[in-house]
Amino acid sequence: MTVRVSVRSRKLRRFEVTALPFAVRVYINNQVLVPASLVRALGIAHLRFADVDLEYKGFVIELRGVRLLRNRRAMSRQFTIPREVRDRYGIRPLDEIEIVSVKPVSFVNIYEHGKTPS
Repeated sequence: MTVRVSVRSRKLRRFEVTALPFAVRVYINNQVLVPASLVRALGIAHLRFADVDLEYKGFVIELRGVRLLRNRRAMSRQFTIPREVRDRYGIRPLDEIEIVSVKPVSFVNIYEHGKTPS
């Protein structure tokens, strides 16, 4: 007599997003996550800086030269919404915003980011 036991593999439920616009919540540290599937679909995995357009309560907000933060082992990216923008539009943690577009940065002024040229 043969007994077969099936073992279910524990697969992670992937979050597949392949197009913009994309609705996402602002994290408690005022960062916004761009999922790995969207990063792959947009081809922005190699970027360090990007131009991001957001929509919040009917306002279209343009963020230029946003630094895309990454984890060593993950393809997803995060960026921080600047304090001036959060204060002006009243964006708070756990609010839902919509990412309208993410494009390669056209120009980065290194002096705006608090760094000096090396």
